[in-house]
Amino acid sequence: MIYMKYKGSYLSYLLMYLFYFMSLALLSGLISVYLMDKGYSASQVSLVVSCSFIVSVIVQPWIGYLNDKYHIKWVNGLILVTTAILGIIFIFANNIYAIAIIYSLALGLFNGTKPVIERMATLSRHQYGRIRIWGTLGYAIGSQIGGIIYQYISSEGMYLSFSAGLFICILGIIGTQNDKTMDDEVSKIKQDDRKLWHKNFIIYIIIICIFYGITNLNTTYLPAMFQNQGIGIDKVSTIILMITLSELPLIYYSNYYMNKITNQQMLILIFFLLLIQFGTYSFIPFNSIQIIVSICTKAVSTVIFIMLNMKIVATIVSPQMQMSALAWVSTFNSFASIVFQSIGGAILDYHTYSFLYFILFVFALLGFTICLFYHLPSGDEYQLFK
Repeated sequence: MIYMKYKGSYLSYLLMYLFYFMSLALLSGLISVYLMDKGYSASQVSLVVSCSFIVSVIVQPWIGYLNDKYHIKWVNGLILVTTAILGIIFIFANNIYAIAIIYSLALGLFNGTKPVIERMATLSRHQYGRIRIWGTLGYAIGSQIGGIIYQYISSEGMYLSFSAGLFICILGIIGTQNDKTMDDEVSKIKQDDRKLWHKNFIIYIIIICIFYGITNLNTTYLPAMFQNQGIGIDKVSTIILMITLSELPLIYYSNYYMNKITNQQMLILIFFLLLIQFGTYSFIPFNSIQIIVSICTKAVSTVIFIMLNMKIVATIVSPQMQMSALAWVSTFNSFASIVFQSIGGAILDYHTYSFLYFILFVFALLGFTICLFYHLPSGDEYQLFK
């Protein structure tokens, strides 16, 4: 009787999203700080993070196959249990290659479940925005809790908390229930015969590589940069908390701007925010200004791009090929991250954080220039954020 009330309830989705993203923050949010405090170099940190992207590319098709063949809840529940166990094993790894293997498997398996988490939220009877907000809050809380545990208890406690959070997330997954099907949603969209690999999509893939390459590298090293400037790790986690919370109003009020501003205008705005952010880190050596700019631009640009990606793909790719397009976007996201992580680590071994962010500023300027001359359909006919 209790399970029947719990099944499909808002509480089940709240637990799933809150603890899924809280666990993500605990696993990856302070990985650069954790490894550097153990004495590893920036290039070794980049090796670990790059390996995680490689594993993500490899295991995602395998997880997708299992989801198609077997029960989604059982498949992803077992994957998350395995990930939780790897989180505990990670604590005992001291060799950089063992660390890379265990962390990569944990994050790769974890990322492989993300499309299913998104699908469950999309097909529920609850409004997507009301569920997605708990993901933002979960990541923010995880960042804060992680910093407190790291500073005042132990770095290993952070990864024990990661594993505990995943088990609560699994309890949420057990209670979810699909009330819609993707066929219902696809049938509302007019079919056409646009090819996948045409000029607009190829240019968009180039933009994807630039955006995710520089923003994922920024996510890896921003906490370490603040710590390098003398800011305590507990305060760094508070900064990450404020950065994450800044995206809440953007998600909640997305229907007021995502359906009204054209695709090209949104891309230009996103890269303009990146120019402000990286330019500040490069040229303005004041902690207070850097922190304010981080809170106002980092999560803002990322969350807008995540939502815009769905709109752009719907605009330039035919409905029957959009899942393939999203898979390619994910693949090039990981590929670009591997390349930029390697470059970023090598730069930091010999140069300062200011120089690293100057390089990111140059790439953001390149992306901004491409977006200015990118002839992209407006996408106004796709009201995806009602």
